[in-house]
Amino acid sequence: AATKTFASQQLALALLAFALGDGPTRGELEALRDIPGQVQTILDTTDARAVAEAYADADAYFFIGRGYHYPVALEGALKMKEITYRHAEGFAAGELKHGPLALVTENTPVFAIVTGDGETARKTIGNVKEVEARDAPVVAITDGESDVTRYADHALGIPAVGDLGGSVLANVQLQLVAYWVANLLGRSIDKPRNLAKSVTVE
Repeated sequence: AATKTFASQQLALALLAFALGDGPTRGELEALRDIPGQVQTILDTTDARAVAEAYADADAYFFIGRGYHYPVALEGALKMKEITYRHAEGFAAGELKHGPLALVTENTPVFAIVTGDGETARKTIGNVKEVEARDAPVVAITDGESDVTRYADHALGIPAVGDLGGSVLANVQLQLVAYWVANLLGRSIDKPRNLAKSVTVE
């Protein structure tokens, strides 16, 4: 199960978008250049193993995010499925009430990606409050700019680098959680069942 592919695609598409637009600002470019060092910091300091230990026996895992973080929620769920063989789903946070909320229980942890403290963060925190009210455990992946940790059972920190860089770093934390859940369940992490290195059928 590839771990670097998604992050590489995120950064390549960001650079393409900058090229098609007005180009990155100096701050945006510096933020992208800082990502490798920030990834290493996460690897050195993450609490992903403790989160995995708390929820390795969950019935299912839900992942929510908005904007840049929605694809990261989908990727977080995909990695959880691929290497743990457990049910996991990613959702746009704004769609949580339109069906997925009915599946939330005290044994379905919800991973919420929240960066910054703007309107997008506030709306996602509103979703976090809804699942918290239904006794679902919440794991916040956050840069600490908002008060989402007030409503979370666990928090996985990332540097405050904005939504684009934050989405890359949030992905790293989610992959680490999937890794440790798979490890605790005794799964074959390097060779997950039924996965192919390339797509050979339509």
